[in-house]
Amino acid sequence: MLKRYRLKRIKNLSIIPRWVIFILDILISSTCFLLAYLIRSDFNFSVFNESQLLINLLILIAFNITLFTLFKVYAGIIRFTGLQDTFRIFYVVFFANVGFYLLNLFMIQWFELKVISASVLVINTLLSFVALSSYRVIIKYLFSYITTINVDKKRVAIYGAGDVGISTKRALEHDMTANIQMVLFLEDDQRKVGKNIDGIKICLSTQLEVLLKQYSIDELIIATKKLPSKRKNEIVDFCLDNKIEVFTVPPLKSWINGQLSTKQLQNVKIEDLLEREQIKIYNEILFKQLNNKTVLVTGAAGSIGSEIVRQLLQYRPKYIVLNDHAETPLHDLKLELEELGCNYFILALGDVRNELFVEKIFQKHQPDFVYHAAAYKHVPMMENSPLEAVSTNVGGTKLLADLSIKYGVERFVMISTDKAVNPTNVMGASKRIAEMYVQSLYQNQEILFQAGLTLSRTKFITTRFGNVLGSNGSVIPRFKKQIEAGGPVTVTHPDITRYFMTIPEACQLVLEAGSMGNGGEIFVFDMGQPVKIADLARKMIKLSGLEPDEDIKIEYSGLRPGEKLYEELLNNAENTLATYHEKILIAKTRTLEYASLSLQIDALINPAKIQASVIEIVAAMKSLVPEFISNNSEFEKLDSPIVVNMNNVG
Repeated sequence: MLKRYRLKRIKNLSIIPRWVIFILDILISSTCFLLAYLIRSDFNFSVFNESQLLINLLILIAFNITLFTLFKVYAGIIRFTGLQDTFRIFYVVFFANVGFYLLNLFMIQWFELKVISASVLVINTLLSFVALSSYRVIIKYLFSYITTINVDKKRVAIYGAGDVGISTKRALEHDMTANIQMVLFLEDDQRKVGKNIDGIKICLSTQLEVLLKQYSIDELIIATKKLPSKRKNEIVDFCLDNKIEVFTVPPLKSWINGQLSTKQLQNVKIEDLLEREQIKIYNEILFKQLNNKTVLVTGAAGSIGSEIVRQLLQYRPKYIVLNDHAETPLHDLKLELEELGCNYFILALGDVRNELFVEKIFQKHQPDFVYHAAAYKHVPMMENSPLEAVSTNVGGTKLLADLSIKYGVERFVMISTDKAVNPTNVMGASKRIAEMYVQSLYQNQEILFQAGLTLSRTKFITTRFGNVLGSNGSVIPRFKKQIEAGGPVTVTHPDITRYFMTIPEACQLVLEAGSMGNGGEIFVFDMGQPVKIADLARKMIKLSGLEPDEDIKIEYSGLRPGEKLYEELLNNAENTLATYHEKILIAKTRTLEYASLSLQIDALINPAKIQASVIEIVAAMKSLVPEFISNNSEFEKLDSPIVVNMNNVG
């Protein structure tokens, strides 16, 4: 019972008082000094009878007290002893003995009195440095042992034996609450395999699955940024299936004062597993095009728009005109840019449907480039509000495109969606109509230019994306909130699939399209394999340390209005052309005659502005886009053979 009480007292003594350290340092350094005398005299104990020994000991203590105080050697927390503490000890020991040696030279020179032998000081320097450093290390590991005794330690492996991996190991060792046991490093570099770091063996990462089982690993920390996405997914899947927690190390710039804290270790996020290799864009081409130019970004405060703005900064445009109708997000973007030291942006708060407002932007700022990201994108919302979808997605795009030609914009880049392909909803159909108008407008402009009726040309380029990770309204933030709330996680259908890409990746495609397009193209991106949303939900639950259908239920709510099971990037009637980038293709689509299409679109937009019949508006959209077949929607009745007369709409 007494033994347990003493052990508890030691555990509670987490920090040794400074005065105790100070006294221990003086006692140990004094003992080393006496031992140095003994070694110098070949262990002749009669040396202790010399009166000069006591005087010399007092002189050394005076030196040590002064230097211990000056360098604050006693101020460090011993259980966190590190390299800096060792350096301080060396400086104190070295300067104390050098000071004593100089005093000895002074006494010989002026008083012809030798105070101490130089060999004693050399021996004392070595003994004191080793002793003062060693007892700190011993206490450090004693604390580590005592505070974790009778505690089940988690067995940890670190993937990556580079600087980040070593820093991670140090951080884990310094965290007395971590209760971990470092077991092994895993490394891709064959040159490091077989060696060890602080006694921890480095093993080949290709044997990871076998080693994790062999060493009964509880936690794997990924401490490298060089791990390919495919391999990372394989590792995480294996760990989740074998109840092994997986953590990642944040970027170096996120470390606190250059030091990693265990609190900064993060669970692997689903976004990390959906990432793919980033597109490498031709920066020098973009720089030549954008440098010192005025760029207008619509929807600048949104997920895509704001990232486009961030990526534009590196090309040093003359001005970036930030347009959005959402006040608070635009203000937040303004503050972010100011923190980055950017002072070449102009705020333009307003609606892209407002003709007077938009034309004023073009008149005042004369943009050279337009990146059109403003749009309504939520499928169920637009299924309930077709008039808004037409007014914004079609009307806003038409207004911006027309003004781009009028004011001589060099390039107009429109952001579309994979939902525009064989649309089953109003939102997708509205974006397809906007695509059609932009393409036909470009072709008409080319005809006029060839006929000598216009002097300038605007290059109109369209890009199609799948779903972007972390965007406003993305399924992933919703799943996270549902998991944090204890479930259930709601998925619309067990077989529903979607393509995913990161926001930076999507925006790189926008910039790439803006630089490489010759006009009239629709660029599509090879987005890899579609992801089953139900599988995505299960993996997110597992990444949270929970079990699907046990801890968190998955419920199927049914397809929402306008939603389809599978998204497409290309229309069935389309084919593609390759570009210089293997993952970027050009969709070949039909282009309609401008004059007729323009009249049809005006006949669609104008009634939408005055809140005409929703049914007639959607019917008109279906006439413009024959492949628009509604799914799980009230507008399915319009897909019957009955023909709606477009003239009745206006």
